[in-house]
Amino acid sequence: VQLQASGGGVVQAGDSLRLSCAASGRAFNSYTIAWFRQAPGKEREFVAVINWSGGSTYYADSVKGRFTISRDNAKDTVYLQMNSLKPEDSAVYYCGAGASGLGSSRRMYDYWGQGTLVTVSS
Repeated sequence: VQLQASGGGVVQAGDSLRLSCAASGRAFNSYTIAWFRQAPGKEREFVAVINWSGGSTYYADSVKGRFTISRDNAKDTVYLQMNSLKPEDSAVYYCGAGASGLGSSRRMYDYWGQGTLVTVSS
């Protein structure tokens, strides 16, 4: 499966953005999809994950209550709605697809998109 992330941009603290992860290839609706992010000089970190049906989700503590992950299998797309953005949310956001269950480890995801940059100014 090929993934393409989009929707990043430059916003102010407190604003909202919605990222999209569009997939092509077979069996998208069988994959668990996760969002990770990587700030300059830092490791890539887990943000949120959603299972194949959309019925189960899991979030990093740093984004819980502010970010919402969802998916539309008819459109082969996963979304990350980001509200109340903070400067520390600035990073390149990547989506990954895996065949395992929900998890926060990068090793669980076999396919990655190219990333989309989010910059939050104070």
